[in-house]
Amino acid sequence: MRPVLYRASVSEMVVPYGHPSPMHNWKNAFDAGEWGLGRMTQSLTLGCDCLGVIHYFDALLSSEQGHPYSVENAICMHEEDYGILWKHVDLHGGTSEVRRSRRLVISSIATVGNYEYGFFWYFYLDGSIQLEVKLTGVISPMAVGSDDDLQFAGLVGPGVAGPNHQHLFNVRLDFDIDGVDNTVYECDAEAVAPGPGNELGNAWRSVVTPLESEQRAIRNVDAARSRVWKIVNPNRKNRLGQPVGYKLIPGATPTLLAHEESSIAKRAAFARHNLWVTPYSPDERRAAGEYPNQHAGGDGLPRWTAADRAITDTDVVVWHSFGVTHVVRPEDWPVMPVEYAGFLMAPVGFFDRNPALDVPTANGHCHSEGAIDGLMES
Repeated sequence: MRPVLYRASVSEMVVPYGHPSPMHNWKNAFDAGEWGLGRMTQSLTLGCDCLGVIHYFDALLSSEQGHPYSVENAICMHEEDYGILWKHVDLHGGTSEVRRSRRLVISSIATVGNYEYGFFWYFYLDGSIQLEVKLTGVISPMAVGSDDDLQFAGLVGPGVAGPNHQHLFNVRLDFDIDGVDNTVYECDAEAVAPGPGNELGNAWRSVVTPLESEQRAIRNVDAARSRVWKIVNPNRKNRLGQPVGYKLIPGATPTLLAHEESSIAKRAAFARHNLWVTPYSPDERRAAGEYPNQHAGGDGLPRWTAADRAITDTDVVVWHSFGVTHVVRPEDWPVMPVEYAGFLMAPVGFFDRNPALDVPTANGHCHSEGAIDGLMES
């Protein structure tokens, strides 16, 4: 048994609206810190929310008056096929190998006012871990006239529009990669200029930079550089002498669009950046602070990281902000089809080789004798 994560949790989410009208400019709900995301969890139904052989977990929650109550079938756990795990056809040897991927799914769905949020944690056979958030429900509509300005909204029906808005989540990832002493690195793909040793100008390399302090670790996604963040244990090595680790692979995710001087930008400052890193502290649990309701702003991650504490070779907590920028379209009305957001955590040097070599064939139909035996022996 080797630890990877001590705890992974959705620490906060905010839905800032981008319409300046008096009917919508105040809508900036903290769906976790104000509404209580967990207590909005709904019961799941076999054949509708979850398919296959299911194990359900009930959730025991507390009412606003402090009374316990139970939500039946609040969490669904099942296994599902997920296409090809790996495949190779040896053109010289005439052999073929295919293995099917399966993943363990742990999911729950919360209804917060007009929106539903499905939280799906996936655990894969190659050691990868993914969070996928599924957004659906009903948009918050507004009535419009034929001459109304629609630069801040999208028309969805005759006389009906949906204001521009965002759904921004923050997850708190308390990593323990083979122990608590971890370090976070930023990894960028960088092109090398043509010259001696790169005459054709085709070379590029991975530039790895340690994030040594909290202020240095306030970072954003950079798709042009294929940016990822790697969490490693420098004291544990794989068979190649590399430090064991996992990498956080972000999606093409937005940051908060509201102006930095706006009230919501101060209250939801965590959403202005995609990455924050702090040393573990039991009192630092929520990205916007413990009491975001009516807070003037600046609490949570901005306040904690102002100390600029060291974050190398220690018990680190990685905070990742991600989400959806929703420019509403006619297809989102009257009920919105699912839109997706999330991220992946994949092993990088955590294993000595592909950990899924021993996955059995599917009913013996995807295997030619001898192809994989040499790989296993090597």
